[in-house]
Amino acid sequence: MFNKDYMIIDGMKIELEGEKNILQVIRKAGVDLPTFCYHSDLSTYGACRMCIVENKWGGLDAACSTPPKNGMEIKTNTPRLIRYRKNILKMLLTSHCRECTTCPKSMDCTLQNLARRFGITQLKFSDNENVPALEEHIDNSSSSIFRDQSKCILCGDCVRVCSETQHVGCIDFADRGYDLKVTTAFNMPISETECVNCGQCAAACPTGAITIKDCTLKVWDAVHDPTKRVIAQIAPAVRFAIGEEFGLEEGTNAMPYIVAALRRIGFDEVYDTSFSADMTVIEETNEFLKKLETPEELPLFTSCCPAWVKYVENKRPEFLKNISSCKSPQQMFGAIYKQHARYEEPDDEREVVVVSIMPCTAKKQEARRPEFMVGGVTDVDRVITTQELANMIWEAGLDLKTLEPEGTDMPFGMYSGAGLIFGVTGGVTEAVIRKVMADKSRIAMDNLKFIGVRGMEGIKEFDLPIGDGEKVLKIAVCSGLANADKLLDKIESGEMHYDFIEVMACPGGCVHGGGQPYHHASYDKSKRAEGVYKMDRRTRVKHSDANPIIAGVYENVIKGDAHKLLHVHYEQPHIPHYTK
Repeated sequence: MFNKDYMIIDGMKIELEGEKNILQVIRKAGVDLPTFCYHSDLSTYGACRMCIVENKWGGLDAACSTPPKNGMEIKTNTPRLIRYRKNILKMLLTSHCRECTTCPKSMDCTLQNLARRFGITQLKFSDNENVPALEEHIDNSSSSIFRDQSKCILCGDCVRVCSETQHVGCIDFADRGYDLKVTTAFNMPISETECVNCGQCAAACPTGAITIKDCTLKVWDAVHDPTKRVIAQIAPAVRFAIGEEFGLEEGTNAMPYIVAALRRIGFDEVYDTSFSADMTVIEETNEFLKKLETPEELPLFTSCCPAWVKYVENKRPEFLKNISSCKSPQQMFGAIYKQHARYEEPDDEREVVVVSIMPCTAKKQEARRPEFMVGGVTDVDRVITTQELANMIWEAGLDLKTLEPEGTDMPFGMYSGAGLIFGVTGGVTEAVIRKVMADKSRIAMDNLKFIGVRGMEGIKEFDLPIGDGEKVLKIAVCSGLANADKLLDKIESGEMHYDFIEVMACPGGCVHGGGQPYHHASYDKSKRAEGVYKMDRRTRVKHSDANPIIAGVYENVIKGDAHKLLHVHYEQPHIPHYTK
């Protein structure tokens, strides 16, 4: 019956299909083996030992670091293994701050969930005897993330994602033995390090040791203030992830329900950031076509991802000149809306408060950059993530999936499919190609999906013929800053030349941003991207130029001030020195 290699797991024969460790085989067999330190996209660490299994000789193996072999027999839930796992949990909880009811990760915490699963209700030692004063562990300096070392279980997930996936390396292990901890160089506040605010550390952390900086209280204050006119803009990727928090299928377009929820909460107007993404496409494509006339200024890097911009500033400032001058869609929307309010509704004396709802933690830091302030007034006033929005909906007592769907307000509620696909890796590039191809590219619209721009790979490279085919553009798309670093090395060494490069800091793009719902177990990462492309197929307007609202905005709102409103120039900031 079994012509291929197989393993025997708890008496069941499971066929091997190239799994890199027995943990993957066990999960394929339907056994939810607990882990803290295992992430399939990171290197194997094998520190937590929660995934130990028993082999047929009575030995113990860590499932995450043991490769499968033909005929291997293991057991996953013997009394001995259960006892070991309970002891591990008890030791972790003994030195862990257990203020669970006030923890941002409550109900999303792997440690909390496993303690409940294994029936841990009593501990031998009091947490007050083993956890030092809470103030010593708090780092509230970042505009994007919040750190509490008293909740760290030393799994190393944040360290590896920061180093391996992002090539930032601003946190690492320090000291030894009982004093071992995860911290920054010289225990500096993380805001004074080279952190790019991507939030992938918070997404990887299984406990409340690293969480998203919560800004919902300030948003509630604005909503309840009658002197303020509170405007929401919703990023494309948010609608395909928030439903997971309310029982909707992964990848479901929840935008009509989000709009309804925001109006019930008290927002005055609700718009779609996909509209300003269309503006970004137009401005960025024009910039790219102009730079094609002076090839020495290429490649042109996209500027939509603030974590990527900050990475270049911190790590590779020699490439700052190649980053597009276009503001991100978030910042373009804020600038356009406030200009619109000044021109179109001057009699409304309420203070305009633009609230961005983003999949990205780095957008919090972007909104506070001085480059996006005019006379001390910011383009965007508050930024909350998908997680924070879900918390506001829960707090308001609303069930997202039972609300009556509603549409966004006009005029900034209309968008093209090109603006919508910004939410997935390759989306910005495809949107630009759609505009370029209107008069230059030989690639038909229906064939775009086949040229290599789509997919979840970390690096995608392809050629795009334009005009009569004599000119071929070299294009690269990458997600994850470590992959971006590889491309920069190729460019710097002269090994490769590119004309256009899209970079998103988060692997897979914004649909997997640091502010999206948490996922520690294996799940199908393609579902959110599939939702994006499914919605794109349903839109009648496919490229940004065809958005009928755009021309009116340029004429009536921008009024010749496109460079002032829609563009920005970055300069290398001061990088802190790591001294005590």
